[in-house]
Amino acid sequence: MEWLQLADIEMITKLSISAVLGLVIGLERELKRKPLGLKTSLVISIISCLLTIVSVESAYTFPGSDDVRIQMDPLRLAAQIVSGIGFLGAGVILRRDNERISGLTTAAMIWGAAGIGIAVGAGFYVEAVFGVLLLLIGVELIPLLIIRFGPKHLKKRDLTIRVTVNQPEGIETVMEELKRQKFFISQSRIKDVQDNQQLIEVKTRVNVRHSVPQIYSMIKKIQYVKNVEIIS
Repeated sequence: MEWLQLADIEMITKLSISAVLGLVIGLERELKRKPLGLKTSLVISIISCLLTIVSVESAYTFPGSDDVRIQMDPLRLAAQIVSGIGFLGAGVILRRDNERISGLTTAAMIWGAAGIGIAVGAGFYVEAVFGVLLLLIGVELIPLLIIRFGPKHLKKRDLTIRVTVNQPEGIETVMEELKRQKFFISQSRIKDVQDNQQLIEVKTRVNVRHSVPQIYSMIKKIQYVKNVEIIS
C-alpha cells in the first residue's frame, strides 16, 4: 500500500462511491426492464466521475510556468459530459404506434447517472447520495402517492383500443358501452374491414387501477364484439 498516495486513495474512493450510486440507479431501471441497465448505468457514472477527477486535477497539476500563466476551468471537461450524454438519452426515447413518446424517464435517469458521477468526482459525496435518494423517491414513491391521493386527472392513463365488430349496428353499441363504463374518448376512427366487419379505433383515458386484462375482458363481453386489441 506504500505506493498508493493519499490522493490516489481519495480518487479510488470517489470512483467506488460513484460505482455504487450508479449501480443503484441501474438496478431500479433493470427491475422495470428499461433500456438503461446495470452495466450502462455503471459505465456512465464511473466514467463521468473519472472525467471530472481528470478535469479538476489537471487544472492544478498543470498550472503553467513562471513565464506563461495558464488558467484552466477545473470543471470544463465535466461540463462537456452533460452535453455528450444527450446522445445516449436520445437513443432510448421511442415513438410508439399510438403516437405516444416513451423512454423519457430512462433518458432522464441516464442524465442523472452522469450528474451523480460528476458530483462524486468533484467531491460532493453527501449531495450525491442525497440526490440518488431523491431520484428513487421521485421515480418510485411519488407516482404511487399520486395514484392513491392525487387529483382524478392524474389517476388516468392513455390507451388505444381497437375493436372489430361483426355487424354495423354494433358500432353504436360498443361506443355507448365504453361511455357507460366511464372511458373518456378523445378521438375515434371507424372503417370497414374484410368480411363485412367494422374496425373501431378509439384513444381514451382510463383509471390506472383498471389493468389491461380487466379492460380486455370487459370489452370482449360487449355484444357484437369479435376482436379486441389494446395498446398501452
